[in-house]
Amino acid sequence: MKYFDRTALAQVLADGIKDMQLDVSAAQQEQLLDYLALMNKWNSVYNLTSLRDPMQMVTHHLLDSLAAVPAFAGARNVLDVGAGGGLPGVVLAICRPDMKVAMIDTVHKKTAFLKQVKAELELVNVTVHTMKVQDLGVATPLSDKFDVITSRAFADLSDFLEWSGHLLQEGGRFIALKGTAPAEEQERVPGAWKVTGLQALQVPRLGAERHLVFVERSNQTE
Repeated sequence: MKYFDRTALAQVLADGIKDMQLDVSAAQQEQLLDYLALMNKWNSVYNLTSLRDPMQMVTHHLLDSLAAVPAFAGARNVLDVGAGGGLPGVVLAICRPDMKVAMIDTVHKKTAFLKQVKAELELVNVTVHTMKVQDLGVATPLSDKFDVITSRAFADLSDFLEWSGHLLQEGGRFIALKGTAPAEEQERVPGAWKVTGLQALQVPRLGAERHLVFVERSNQTE
């Protein structure tokens, strides 16, 4: 486990939030650091992320996910598919306590970690599911479908849509967090769906491309 210099990490996080002009309170920034500390602690055993340096985790995980938060401005009930260590789900839940955030992953170690984060950070707006997204809401119907379904580096767009489309409410949309703008993936999107937007993200201190891909049902955009 790498040394966790909370003061230095807090400064980089605060600077990044300021650069992106995000509205994240001091208390929320402390929660984000608490989450990072848990990830750093569990990572050696649970392999939540290939990154081992907490400073890299701030830029590549926290700031990267924070850059996407404004895109969820109108969302009320969000599903993070293939949530892994909780990105962007935990970050969304911390920054938007008014929004319900469900996270799903097939790997028990990862969902055990997410449940620990929910408990320790007292994130009452979080639900965690351990199963394939294809099975969610099938045997036991959900009381409420999702107005936004998101994922970060989870799967090809067409697979993402096919596996989780049954969980999106009418008028809802997908927001996929991607690296480079995936032209070939967009072309393979099934006919029932339509890419409605592509947004480049500028993540402070991260020298890599980041994009959001927005997808809606074709009949919504006609």
